[in-house]
Amino acid sequence: MEPGFWERVRSNPWVQGFILYSIFRAFYGAGILLVTWFLATETENPWWVSVLFLLASMIFSRVLFRKIKQRRKSESSSNSKP
Repeated sequence: MEPGFWERVRSNPWVQGFILYSIFRAFYGAGILLVTWFLATETENPWWVSVLFLLASMIFSRVLFRKIKQRRKSESSSNSKP
């Protein structure tokens, strides 16, 4: 019996990567927004400190997500070997 449409979609590596990235961005983004709100409202820092923090977090999130993808890819390739 052939797998259904949704099973084929979920098993696609592009879809799995998109879902992983979406979950990562949801949690990471919420944390970054909370920290930025704290920097903007609760500290005496100028407004550009918050902007610099957001720019640095954009770069850091890309680096972090690449590391997660590499680790996930290496784990999946090691699990598939007999």
